[in-house]
Order: sequence, then C-alpha cells, then structure tokens
Amino acid sequence: MFKRSIWTTAMAISLFFGVTAFAQEKVSKRIEDEAEQSSKAAKVLREIMGTPDKEIPEDLLAKAECVAVFPSVIKAGFIVGGRGGRGVASCRTGAGWSAPAYFNLGGGSFGLQIGAEATDFVLLFMNRDGLNSLLSNKLTLGADASVAAGPVGRAAGADTDAAMRAQILSYSRSRGLFAGLELKGVVITPDEGDMRDVYGDEVTAKAVLKEGKVAAPAAVREFPATLNRYSTRKAKAER
Repeated sequence: MFKRSIWTTAMAISLFFGVTAFAQEKVSKRIEDEAEQSSKAAKVLREIMGTPDKEIPEDLLAKAECVAVFPSVIKAGFIVGGRGGRGVASCRTGAGWSAPAYFNLGGGSFGLQIGAEATDFVLLFMNRDGLNSLLSNKLTLGADASVAAGPVGRAAGADTDAAMRAQILSYSRSRGLFAGLELKGVVITPDEGDMRDVYGDEVTAKAVLKEGKVAAPAAVREFPATLNRYSTRKAKAER
C-alpha cells in the first residue's frame, strides 16, 4: 500500500510538471513573433547605446518616462509613399520598467519618390503628458504631442531646448547613421493583435505601461531588461 501511494504521488508530480511544461511551450510558440519584436527592439537599443559619442545621452534617458523602439520600419513609395512598422514600448513604474506593450507606426507622404528603405526609430517620452499621449487610441506626432529631434552624444546635455520643451524626442537610424529626427505626422496606434497574443483579451496598453500591474511572459522581457541596464530610475508615485 505504501509503495503504491509513493508511485501514485510520483505519477501525479510527473503529470503536473509535464502539463506545466506543455502549457509553457504552447504559450512560447503562440508569442514567438512578439518575443522577436522585443528582442529586435532590445538589440537596436544596445547597438545605439554602444556607439561611442553617437548614443542617446544618458541624462536624457534618465529623464524619459517611456521609451519606444520600432525596428526596421519600411519606407517605400512611388509618387505616393508611406511608412509602416511595428514596435514595443516600456514605461517606468514604481517597480522599474514595465512589461512591453505593442504598437504600430504608420504615416504617409506625397511627392516625387521611389525606392524602399528600412529605418529604426527610437522615441523618448519625456513627461507625463507624452506618456498619456502614447496611451491614447491614436497618437499623431506633432499634432497630439510635441516632438523634436533628440540630441546625440555624451556632450549633448539634457538641458537643450529640445529636451526642455518637447514631450517626445525622436531618433532614427538608417544605413548605420544614428541621429535625431523631427518625426512629424507619423501615427502610432496600439497593436491589438499582439497585445491579445501576449496578455490575453481586454488587456490595454494603459494597464501594461502606466499601471504596471501586468506581468510579462519571460519570452518578451528582453526589451525592458535592456532598458534597465541603461537606466534604473523608478517612477514616482502619482499624487
């Protein structure tokens, strides 16, 4: 009887861990694309911050409330052009950088143009107003929130006019060149499909980024973990 009890307990434990491993593997496969987005954004940030004298100034990053990275945004067109891509954002909470939220970036242009180009975009949301604009259903840079080209390099202090006045600082990297860019007219919207895949139904970007009450699956944590490497300041509690 005792041996049978041990055998039954061992089987139950094996079954539990087997089911748990299967569930984790299933979740991992379901969010494989979103995990890749987080990894790409983290890689862009590491490469930019590792570029001597051309990185985002650390004092500016320390002041930012949120950071969004859109890797490999495609700009293409013939006469009528457009821009489109996906990315992730993380904001400061009382516990550190939040779980990542997923967004789409798009915009149009008109003029004589031909060709295609992939560009990385980095956006620093410098204050609460900038953060709140990101959490709206649709953010148009330059219209719903002020945006300016961000300075680069260690010598570029956080007391520049751009940093003092703009709600958002924008950067771009194309063909190896990283610089500030006045990115106006671009529209940012939550990616509801990616959010649903990672967090389930009815979990909003606000719940993830501002409230900080949503835990991220291990597979998508690379981006906030990378941010924490360069800036560890926590958000102050709102009064």
